[in-house]
Amino acid sequence: MSRTDAPPLPEPLRVPVADSHTHLDMQDGTVEEGLARAAAVNVTAVVQVGCDVKGSRWAAETAAAHPSVHAAVALHPNEAPRIVHGDPDGWSRQEGREPGGRAALDEALAEVDALAALPHVRAVGETGLDFFRTGPEGVAAQEESFRAHIEIAKRHGKALVIHDREAHDDVLRILAEVGAPERTVFHCYSGDAGMARVCAAAGYFMSFAGNVTFKNAQPLRDALAVAPAELVLVETDAPFLTPAPYRGRPNAPYLIPVTLRAMAEVRGVDEDTLAAAVYDNTARAFDF
Repeated sequence: MSRTDAPPLPEPLRVPVADSHTHLDMQDGTVEEGLARAAAVNVTAVVQVGCDVKGSRWAAETAAAHPSVHAAVALHPNEAPRIVHGDPDGWSRQEGREPGGRAALDEALAEVDALAALPHVRAVGETGLDFFRTGPEGVAAQEESFRAHIEIAKRHGKALVIHDREAHDDVLRILAEVGAPERTVFHCYSGDAGMARVCAAAGYFMSFAGNVTFKNAQPLRDALAVAPAELVLVETDAPFLTPAPYRGRPNAPYLIPVTLRAMAEVRGVDEDTLAAAVYDNTARAFDF
């Protein structure tokens, strides 16, 4: 079995569930094939997330064409410094890019703003902060972009989907400073149990991905154990973060049952109870 082979379909869930964060545009096969495989295991709704202007347009168009798809539109935290400063040395692991300056960032944000007004766009995201690859010169562009996305989400009454990598304190600080939207989702939640209590007190949703199944992820499981049942979501972040035992192989929404079953074990509940709660939470978070 090759590491590039898609994992097999898991046993279907008995209760429908939603994938709160996926990237169908980065997965093999057609959208229709991906949605059919997901539906076969009772994953009946997905949130398709944009990371740049082009991907956000695609998310909006795909959601308009498929009732089970809900769109989120944004500039990924790493996209903001790429727009402003360019990417001459490939730090972002994407193709090179010429610097566009502040005007180019404003233009891209205006496009996100326009897309966020569409009825089938349910969220603004993924936005936030990512200090994993960004150098000090990129942090200001990320923070400016994040603040702008928060305002866009509030203006249009949409959920905010947060990408937070090695930036917990700053993300929480900015949300406190400017005021979070009514519905805020920490995608691929990466904090510990202490941060989960902070998020719970603020009413932020916490979405857990396949990495909650990894051997070295005990802090994530500790966070999942203390997160209130009404604030827990599940996601794939596909094609990334494939759950064990398929880590390293391509991820897709049909693998949600693998992660959900591991989460149910951590929380000490049966999978039907968790699936029902997660679906309700996702529908509430994204207003579908």
